[in-house]
Amino acid sequence: MRKLFQADLQNLGEQLIEISSLVSTAMDRAYVSFESADVQLAEEVIAADTQIDRLQVELDEKAIDLLALQGPVASDLRVIVGALRMSTSLERMGDLARHIAQLVRLRYPDQVAPAQLHSTYEQMAKHSFAVADHVTKLLETREMDLVEKIMSLNEQINELHAGIFTVIATDEWDASAATTADCVLTSRFFERFGDHGVAVAKKVEYLVTGEWDSRYSE
Repeated sequence: MRKLFQADLQNLGEQLIEISSLVSTAMDRAYVSFESADVQLAEEVIAADTQIDRLQVELDEKAIDLLALQGPVASDLRVIVGALRMSTSLERMGDLARHIAQLVRLRYPDQVAPAQLHSTYEQMAKHSFAVADHVTKLLETREMDLVEKIMSLNEQINELHAGIFTVIATDEWDASAATTADCVLTSRFFERFGDHGVAVAKKVEYLVTGEWDSRYSE
């Protein structure tokens, strides 16, 4: 019975890795659609999000069954509850990629943002890709140095996010109210994507070390 329970716990970890990999692909494709105003690709990103949602529901249902039927001890309880919380963060990361694709669909055939912000979004996307890839690798390997890398990337995304507001606040900014709103939303989606990546990373760190970093709070 214990071996079956441990296999179930391992399966939860494998499901988290699968979801994380899909999230990474979603953000990658969402940004390509954003950069090129590719509405067909945007539609594919939007449709693919249902798979992430389905996998999260399946993981959560399995985790709840384990809580209800197995009476896990403290260390196993941390793993199960951690999986539940990480699946929520990963699902939200998928939603944020979908939100970017939805903006592409909304503004097609025009691009979402003016050319002067494209380099900033390119950097935000690059850091977001790295966050997603590091999260997947962290779930696979439990390499703790990845936690600091994810947190550092998130700080860089936050700085770029603040820079968007600086540009919008200048006298030279002459975009419409709708475009301004789209620009702010896009930046916010990248910023929150990084935040959720940090949330997953800190939970993995807690599972491995048993310690919660006081620098981080949700």
